[in-house]
Amino acid sequence: MSAKAFFMRIHLIAIGGSAMHNLALALAEMGHQVTGSDDEIFEPSRSRLEAKGLLPKEIGWRAKKITTDLDFVILGMHARPDNPELAKAQELGLRVVSYPEFIYEQSKDKTRVVIAGSHGKTTITAMILHVLHYHNHEVDFMVGAQLKGFDTMVKFSPHNEFILLEGDEYLSSPIDRRPKFMHYQPNITLISGIAWDHVNVFPSYEEYVRQFENLLDTKVAGGAVVYNETDPAVVKVVEGTENTIKKFPYSLPSYRVEQEQVFLETEEGEIPLQIFGKHNMNNLEGARWICQQMGLTNEEFYEAIPSFEGASSRLEPLKTTRGLAYRDYAHAPSKVQATTSATKETYPQHQVIACFELHTFSSLTKEFLVQYRGALAAADETLVYFNPKVLEHKKLPPLSKAFIQEAFADENLKVANSPEEVKNFVKQHQNDQSVLLLMSSGNFNGINWKEELQ
Repeated sequence: MSAKAFFMRIHLIAIGGSAMHNLALALAEMGHQVTGSDDEIFEPSRSRLEAKGLLPKEIGWRAKKITTDLDFVILGMHARPDNPELAKAQELGLRVVSYPEFIYEQSKDKTRVVIAGSHGKTTITAMILHVLHYHNHEVDFMVGAQLKGFDTMVKFSPHNEFILLEGDEYLSSPIDRRPKFMHYQPNITLISGIAWDHVNVFPSYEEYVRQFENLLDTKVAGGAVVYNETDPAVVKVVEGTENTIKKFPYSLPSYRVEQEQVFLETEEGEIPLQIFGKHNMNNLEGARWICQQMGLTNEEFYEAIPSFEGASSRLEPLKTTRGLAYRDYAHAPSKVQATTSATKETYPQHQVIACFELHTFSSLTKEFLVQYRGALAAADETLVYFNPKVLEHKKLPPLSKAFIQEAFADENLKVANSPEEVKNFVKQHQNDQSVLLLMSSGNFNGINWKEELQ
């Protein structure tokens, strides 16, 4: 099966996911018959599926939806191994594939470019797509976050040479315990950084790093890896591979900050940017190298990158009547530290108010929490929020406020476990000279920041 494939009937189990619903929209746009199911579907997936007539009429799993005329059943990570629709598909002998397996089947005749790493991969992928889109270079792609200027974040075509893939190291499906990026067999890979995450799947740092070693082993011989040479773990992995591949290191480019404006220093002269922070400058350099591999010149890259506004929920500015405010998806220790430091570097005269939600399994695990030591040190006022009910849902032992303060090594850290405490903290500290930083892979238990910041 390739992008030139005939009309197919495809059912998606767990259609409501960020990536899965985009895949459903893309497949329907190609003319395939698409159905799906899920036990919960949130916005924006719900509205986007409904607008295209793809929203399931019934919420929940229905084995009757699985019939012998289906060409493919795509299994999302949100489903459980005992899912009744999965059981029916297996009973009927239907072809059941994970999301990344299906992506590979659509792209195996193309040049596959995979952006991997513990942090920065969404932003780097977004930068590359922005530059390509700016110069009308058509490519297929798959990105985990919604980007401005794109209707769906999955695209397949019969004619494009390249496909750009955000390479996630998390599991492929409930019945496929391999990382998603292991399916892609990339021709070109970027590794942005390696910092231990997903402790529920990779219980040790060594096992986590091994996934990136395995990724390089799957690369097509003669391919290329672009890698962040400022990260010792990345350098060790790349230098240790025995695969015959070309290696292109990148590091932090020259830039300066003046009056809260970032200027990139290039051979084309100084270029003003709409993004900020060392980590984003590093991401930008990685994106430039990948664009070169995909046939663009440095001149073309530098012409396009000033109009890049950032990826969704990655240092995304929020409207506020007091000072400045940003929302960021940061959740792993390295991401939290990089985002907080970047904000203080860009706004040194402002008071940085950092609010961080412990939401992922890793961040709520006592053994892992110590990895956050000093992660919020660059901020002037700090708060960490967690919802005790999420701990119960994930079947994790309770956390005390004192333990979290000790883990972050910040005796002045405010620890909250109710949305009201978070809102009161923000109201108390936010002013015209402050920068509010909201970091979470969740939503602070449903706080409506559009209302709170007005």
